[in-house]
Formats: sequence, C-alpha cells, structure tokens
Amino acid sequence: MIEHHELLLVVQAAEQGSLAAAARALDLEPPAVTKRLAALESRLGVRLFHRTTRRLALTDEGELFCARARELLAGLASLESELQDSVSEARGTVRLASSFGFGRRWVAPALAGFQRAHPHVEIQLHLMERLPDLAAAGFDAAVWLWSPRRASTVTRKLASNRRVLVAAPAYAQRHGLPRAPQELAQHACLVVREDEAKSTAWKLAPVDGRRGGPVTVQVHGALSTNSGEVARDWALAGHGIMLRSLWDVHALLAEGRLVHVLPEYAMLDADVHWVLPPRRPGSAVPLRLRLLQEHLARHLADPPWLQPLPGTATEGVSRRAGPASARPTPPRRR
Repeated sequence: MIEHHELLLVVQAAEQGSLAAAARALDLEPPAVTKRLAALESRLGVRLFHRTTRRLALTDEGELFCARARELLAGLASLESELQDSVSEARGTVRLASSFGFGRRWVAPALAGFQRAHPHVEIQLHLMERLPDLAAAGFDAAVWLWSPRRASTVTRKLASNRRVLVAAPAYAQRHGLPRAPQELAQHACLVVREDEAKSTAWKLAPVDGRRGGPVTVQVHGALSTNSGEVARDWALAGHGIMLRSLWDVHALLAEGRLVHVLPEYAMLDADVHWVLPPRRPGSAVPLRLRLLQEHLARHLADPPWLQPLPGTATEGVSRRAGPASARPTPPRRR
C-alpha cells in the first residue's frame, strides 16, 4: 500500500525539481529521500523520475502518480479540516506579523475582539518594519500592505487601499499645488526611504484608468526618513508634499488638516493582504488561522478610509504651476 509520506515525497520532488530541495522541504536528509524514492519505485516496478546530475523530471508514470497523489493529499486535508471543525473549537497559538502603523491602529483592535470570541486561542502580534520570511521566522501568518513577491507565498486580499499625495493647507497656500504629476519635481517632497533605497521615484497611476498609463516622477526634498509617521508629522507642519496610505491620512483629510494633492492619481500598490507561509502539499490550515482570516476580512470589509474623500484643497488655495502660470516656489534648501 502506498503511504502518505510517499505521496508527499513524490509531489515535493516534482515541485522542487531536485531530491535535495525535496529533502529540505520535508525536513529529511537527502540520502533518506533518495532511499525512500528508490524503494517506492522498486515496489511499484516503474520509474517515476528521470534523474541526472542537473535535472529531475517526471516519467509518464510519474506524471500519473503525481496527479493522483495531489488529489489524494487534497482530499485528506479536506477531511482533516472537516473533522476538526466538527469536533473541536479553535485553540492554540497564532504568531502574527504586521507593520507598525497599520498593525497598531487596525489589526490590534481586531485581534482583541477575535480573542474574546475564541478564549482558547493565544495571539502574539509582532509589529515590524518589513515583512520577514514567515516560515524561517516561525510566523503563522501576516497582515501586510502589499502582496509579497514570493511565488510560494499564499495571499488573500482583505481590503483595498492606496497611497495618495497630501499636503498641509499652509504648504498649499505658500507654494501652490501641482496640476500634473510632472510638476511634483518642482515641489518639496517628503520622502520615505524603504530598505535604504536611494531612488526617490514615485510611480503614480490614474485612479480611474482613463488618463493613460502610470507616470514615474523623480521627486526631491530636503527632508527624508525611514518612518512614515515622521513624514506625516512633517507634512502636517507644512514642510512638503507626502505620499501616504489612505488608511493613515483619511481622517486628517476629513478634518481639513491635510488637502488631497492630484486626487486623480495614486500609487495603487498598498492593498491589505492576509499572508501565509508556504505549506506542504496536503497540510491543512489550522482552524484558528481560518477563523482569524475570516474575522479580519469581516472587520475590514467596509473600512472608513474608502469613504468618499473631502474636497481636494482649501478655499483660496492656488494651484500654481504649468507653462502658462507662475511656477511654485519650493522652500529654500539649506
């Protein structure tokens, strides 16, 4: 009889492309994987893989075996999940990662509500500047403001969000506001530098999709930081134009403490995502994680930052710029 671990071995070897990589994914020593695969092929009387020093490829029999193995593993995982749901309640520990600002303001209150509803679940929230390798760092999941680029990572969008341009009314009164993205180069821009990046390019896309493609503008400013909250404080003090997520500035826009600059454009890369580390084929997502994901999705289903924005400028604010009018005068650099 074919064993569960043999199904996993063949699927991992096919997906990883080498026995060494499959061994790492299964937390086994490479010789053990080689020995188990050879024993399986000998018992079945067929070769499942063509093996060379550089390449591992499924045979025709291997393709059939792998396809059926995936179906069986998925069925077992579904059965396990259904049994867990029917006989137990959520329990255990969830180690969750999130960014500092969004995690503190939006994720933390939602987690407190979830824990009250599920008293046997312990939640450890870790706030950090950048998304870690979840599996390597021992995290069960993350709530993050963009979709990770790792192909093996499992993500689900929880809420829409975007980064918008804002400035204080005082800055707008003194220097005017740009009328096109290219005119940002003439203004003092407050730059948030991520991962020690040297580039200060802002890639803005039309919000309605009817104004052409994205526009990349190289911006400049005497003030830059690795903290979005510091940049927000500078913007409120009238030191320049900032690019910041709607979740953070929507209330300030509604109160009139900031004005929306170039509302036709935004950086559309900041949606809120639920992120899971890669999982072994056939492994079920624990009930506590599935329930937490559903809870966060409900909590963020109608976020206040997606409500209609107020006016884009205060009364009497000039939108100076362009060849037919006076250029805005950026603050003097010292």
